This record gives sequence, C-alpha cells and structure tokens, in this order.
Amino acid sequence: MGGADFINTLYSEFLVYDPENPEWEGRDRFFLDPGHMAPMLYSQLCFIGKYSIDDLKNLRQWGSVTPGHPERDVKRGIENTSGPLGQGHVFAVGAAIAAKFLKARLGDVMKQTIYAYISDGGIQEEISQGAGRIAGNLGLDNLIMFYDANDIQLSTRTDVVTCEDTAKKYESWSWFVQEIDGNDVNQIREALKKAQAETSRPSLIIGHCVMGKGARKADGSSYECNCATHGAPLGGDNFVETMKNLGADPENPFVIFPEVEEMYAKRREELKKIVAERYAEKAEWAKGHPEQAKQLEEWFSGKAPKIDWSKVEQKAGQATRAASATVLGALAEQVPNMIVASADLSNSDKTDGFLKKTHDIVRGDFSGAFFQAGVAELTMACCCIGMALHGGVIAACGTFFVFSDYMKPAVRMAALMELPVKFIWTHDAFRVGEDGPTHEPVEQEAQIRLMEKLKNHSGKNSMLVLRPADVEETTVCWRMAMENVETPTGLIFSRQNVDMLPEGNDYAQAEKGAYVVAGSDDDFDVILLASGSEVSTLDAGAKLLREDGVKVRLVSVPSEGLFRSQPVEYQQSVLPCGKKKFGLTAGLPVTLEGLVGNDGAIWGLESFGFSAPYKVLDEKLGYTAQNVYNQVKAFLK
Repeated sequence: MGGADFINTLYSEFLVYDPENPEWEGRDRFFLDPGHMAPMLYSQLCFIGKYSIDDLKNLRQWGSVTPGHPERDVKRGIENTSGPLGQGHVFAVGAAIAAKFLKARLGDVMKQTIYAYISDGGIQEEISQGAGRIAGNLGLDNLIMFYDANDIQLSTRTDVVTCEDTAKKYESWSWFVQEIDGNDVNQIREALKKAQAETSRPSLIIGHCVMGKGARKADGSSYECNCATHGAPLGGDNFVETMKNLGADPENPFVIFPEVEEMYAKRREELKKIVAERYAEKAEWAKGHPEQAKQLEEWFSGKAPKIDWSKVEQKAGQATRAASATVLGALAEQVPNMIVASADLSNSDKTDGFLKKTHDIVRGDFSGAFFQAGVAELTMACCCIGMALHGGVIAACGTFFVFSDYMKPAVRMAALMELPVKFIWTHDAFRVGEDGPTHEPVEQEAQIRLMEKLKNHSGKNSMLVLRPADVEETTVCWRMAMENVETPTGLIFSRQNVDMLPEGNDYAQAEKGAYVVAGSDDDFDVILLASGSEVSTLDAGAKLLREDGVKVRLVSVPSEGLFRSQPVEYQQSVLPCGKKKFGLTAGLPVTLEGLVGNDGAIWGLESFGFSAPYKVLDEKLGYTAQNVYNQVKAFLK
C-alpha cells in the first residue's frame, strides 16, 4: 500500500511498453524485488488490462494466475520471478548491462530504461552490495531503482537491525541518489524525470513511504507502520475500516474507480503514439542497417545460435577446463551476442579463452563482451540471469565448482524461470588438493545434479548438468549447452589433465547423457561407469582387469538427468538390469547410486578431502587403475 503511489506514477506516466505486443524488445522493463508485494503488482497490471478482477480475487489459490509471489510471465507484464529478497533488483542490473551491450552493437533502437523496485529487506541482503558496486562501477545510467524505505519489516523496525546511511552508501558506489516523500506523487514525478536525465550514473530514488498507508484498525485508529500489517491480512473489521478510510465500499471492494480507468485509457493512447514512433524509427533504422536488423531478430528469437563446431580443434590430453577455453575462443568469434563473466578467476576457470578474443565491459564502453564481476559469485549469477531475462543476449559465467555453493539460490531461480544461462564450474574435485578441503568439491556434484531430477513448470528437467570425460567430450557438451535454450546448463570441468578415451570413441553419443565407450567388450562381466575424469581412470583399470580375464563394458555418464530422459529401451541397452555395475566418483557415492543400483558398488569420497598434491591424493584416496582393479575383483567374487 505504501508503494502504490510510485508504481502507479511509473505506469501511468513513464514506463514505455506496447500494450499490444508485450514482448517488444525495445520496451522498458520493470523488475520487482520484494515478491511479497505481489498484490501491488497484480493490481497495477490489472489497470492496464493484464489481469482481471477475478484474477485478483483468486490471489494465491490453486490454479490461479496470481501466485503468492509473482512468476515470470512477460505477456502479462511480469518480467521476473521474485521471492528471495535481493535477487530481483540484481536481475535488473543484469538487464541494464544487456541493454547497454546491445545498444553498443545495434544503436538507439535499444534505448530502453530498466526500472527496479526494492525494499528494506533487499537492501539488507548481502547481494545488494554486489549489485550496487557493479551498477555504479559500470555507470548504468539506464537503471532507475526505487527504494521503498518504510522502516518496517516482518518482525521488527529497521532501526533495530541497521543504522547505515543508505544514501551515502550508494553515493560511494557512484550512484545518483535522491531522497523524497515516497507517497507524494509530485515528488515521485520530479525524481523520475531527474533520474531519466542522468547520463553517467545509475539512479536510486529513496522513497520514504508509509507502510500500510491508509490502513485502519477496527476502532478506527491507524494501522500504518505496524509490523503486524507486514505479513498478514488486515482481516475482519480492520479491513472494513481500512476500505472506508480509503473511500471504498467494503461490500464491493474489487472496483476500479472511473477516474482511474480514464487515466489509464489516456495513457494507453499515449503509448500507442510513442510506440508507433519507435516502430517507425526501427523501420527506418533497419533500412540503413540490414545486417544489424537481422541480428536483432535472430538474437531475440530465442533460438540457438548457428555455430561451426568444426572450427574447434582440441589438444589431446588436456584438462577439460582448457578444452572449455578452446570452445569459448571459438564462441567469442562466432556468437556476437554472447557475454561471458567470471568471479575474478578468468585465468583459472579458463573463461579467458573467451576474453582473449574480446575485451572487458567497462564504464563508457560496452563494445566488449566479457563481464568482470569481481569476487561475487551470487551477484554474478543473478546479473547473468538478468541478461537472459532481458533477452537478446546469451549469458555464461564461471568460477570454481566449490563456490557453486554461493550460487545455488540463483541457479534455482534460473531453473524456475527456465532461463538458458550457462554455468561454468571448474576445479571439479579433490584434485585441487594443495588448497585443501575448503576448495575441494565433494558434495557439490550430488547437490547440483538434484536439479536434473526436479521438473520445471513445463514438465522437463529443470537443469542440464554435464561433466565431460575428456577434451573431445567437452566440445560435445558445450554444443549441447549452446543448443539448450530451454533450461540452465551446468558445465563441470577438471583442473588437471585427463587422458583421452579409447580411439574410435563416438563422442556424439554423449547427447544421450550416457553411452558405451569404444573398446568395450561384448560379452562383459561388469559395467564400469563414471563421469568426468574418473572415466579415464576406469579405462586404465579396465586394461588391468582384461589382462586378468575380466570382460568389461565402460560407460561415460556426462548427464544422468539427460540419460534418464531417454527411452527405457536405450537405458537398458547401456545399463542392463541384472548386470554387475561398479561406479567411480570423486564426489559422494550418492552421486552414482541411481545408476549403479542395488546390484552394484561405488567407490566415492565421503570426507571433505585433504591438503596434498593431486597425484598424491589420487594414490591415497584410491583413484588409480590399480585400486579400480582391486575393488572390482573383490566385488566380483
């Protein structure tokens, strides 16, 4: 209720969009951070015809289009799913970066403004630090954020938990900051005009609002600025007195007043003229820039880019992170709308394979395609999600796999919104040994692969997770990632060099998630299966087993989720029931339990790891050909 004055002013006077074409690429975008303010957004969108009164009446009910927190639905005017406080406005930062990036390539046809709405909770969430730093450092003058500063949160007043000067904080990050009465329409209007006129800094409008503005208790006393109004309905006579105080009829509360209908009818006509002018400008621009016009259409089509994969030439026996760098170099040359980011690790996570073919995005120059996020994994991930939400850009970001722990909230949101962000994770196992347990991922693969078991709203695996076995399989996995335009993709790469799979291996079979590796025996006694660098360790162990008369089938499983999506007949042809199965994983044994089953055995890691050179750890922890031989022989007895 306290934010209604701002959002009403924004939509009735400032936000530029096409009422007839909500997916118009040149539209302004509004990102809501505090998803618990869904009723405010739904009500506002009802004014512009995106929701009906009946939709509002069904708030939070089964099967309704008005869930408790807004879920992305561009056709209805909702640009982002919001819920975990802090992420929503970082999506806006990413969208603003994408808009700047596209404008640098396409010109003024991409002159949209990105608006964001944040609350006290979002300001307190640590992710806001990363957003403020990045937006200010890049000078995102196309970003305007309204901060609903009402001093009340769910369980307490804000002064109990913070004493910072928010204005000075954002000014120190090079933001243009204005403080206003957030319920004074004239002040809101003037602040928005000044923010739009700013040409070198992102804008923060601190609106000092009255939480629960107009709310009254049953006895007629004020219910404003009360923690109890934050998370619960007014209810009963409180609701009745509030409706009366606001000039509404408690017996007929779902009504749009005639003067409001008239205001939005007028705005609709204004928008028709504005949009017609913009479309005319775009048509004229397209005549003089046919190649760029074609690019704009392709980039916003949602289709996978055309890539000549024959240009990728891998060097045998390298680490898969190095193989990823080779692919990224080719992508930098062939995919002009791709942005790659790194959390201060580009020369180690090998995203510098992309960087070497472009340059950094910096304040005043968005002609580069590499986003240096600094040490901020969650912020980086959310910025990349915002780029994907904006559209027209393919976003990828890299860091060490162990730090995926910092990114899980963003990965989940990308999966929920069905966004094709590429997450690049290197240093995939304990073989980062010298750095010790803090840097050795053990449980991370099991955690991230759960996303392959979780279905999205479309009924598909919510994420594609790929851990390639060698450099050639890395190329195939990257191709799968680039062709996946429906969900996020996680790419997990090794730090250390990895031996090649047997000669003649058909790597294209990796597209099925799991496949029989070349050189496997026909009448086999045991199936050896793994993902990543453990596949080559199994292959080395298989050689010893064959010398001892044991016949072996070797299976590479870059993606269990994808494999489980194949026909049952194919799954049975690769991992037939009744056959002995031995799995090797550098992570928790549970990573392979679903594949090995009750008739199998798994050699995995059940501790946090240890500090030592990786070859020493391989020996000490049993990741050797000899231990594979020993374990399988014992298993087959």
